[in-house]
Amino acid sequence: MKNLSDINVIRSVMAKHGVTFNKGLGQNFLVDPEVCPSMAEYAGLDENTCVIEVGPGVGVLTAELAKCAGKVLSFELDERLLPVLDETLKDFDNVEIINQDIMKADLAKLIEEKCKGMKIAVCANLPYYITSPIIMMFLESKLPIDSITVMVQKEAADRLCAEVGSRDGGAVTVAVNYYAESEILFFVPKDSFLPPPKVDSSVIKLTLRDKPPVEVKNEEFFFKVVKAAFSQRRKTAENSISAGLGIPKANVKVALEQAGLPATVRAEKMTMEDFANLAEILEK
Repeated sequence: MKNLSDINVIRSVMAKHGVTFNKGLGQNFLVDPEVCPSMAEYAGLDENTCVIEVGPGVGVLTAELAKCAGKVLSFELDERLLPVLDETLKDFDNVEIINQDIMKADLAKLIEEKCKGMKIAVCANLPYYITSPIIMMFLESKLPIDSITVMVQKEAADRLCAEVGSRDGGAVTVAVNYYAESEILFFVPKDSFLPPPKVDSSVIKLTLRDKPPVEVKNEEFFFKVVKAAFSQRRKTAENSISAGLGIPKANVKVALEQAGLPATVRAEKMTMEDFANLAEILEK
């Protein structure tokens, strides 16, 4: 098996198939040999796990996943990389490369067809330009996913895994905490990649909850309130929610008071319970 963390090996395989890096697809390939084995270990995979990967690149993480999991479904949008992956992953018969946009795939159907009776996990080095949409797609999908272990930009990791009600928190923080328990596993410096990106990375793990930490009667409206509250971070929640949802400020002020919150409160100071209470009051 080729050493896919070796720069010269990666360059040789890609040159053989006439492939160059595509910055538009966020292609930065890992050359630190410690990262991918650690990700596969933290993901907690076994022979009864079907793992979903997004953007395998040359297959460095895919190979580690294949060693641990019973099945790997890896989604690669760049069809130029398919012959590269055929070569780098030829030693594994439990890997299936799917040349499709993960955001457009019928994941429920694919899981039913290819992962029957298996636990489902997600493990990937996510393209930075589409990190949050992919994570939220998995979280909101209602698919039987146990956990999501992914490498993301460090700043995104800090936001995704922040405490709700802290300065680092945002709308995506509330959403992630609603669906999952989050933790930052380890830091990955920029020089771990070829070509090196401009930012450092972190690997995070989201363990999906059996049920949300708060009871919300209307999830769609709850998340509208959250998104509106964070839409203008320098303004108070009263102003942001009023502008974002088109609700008179006086009504929002009354709702905040009924939820036990001061009219001057900002979104980053609000807890999950605060958002749930406020959303229910505003909807009424």
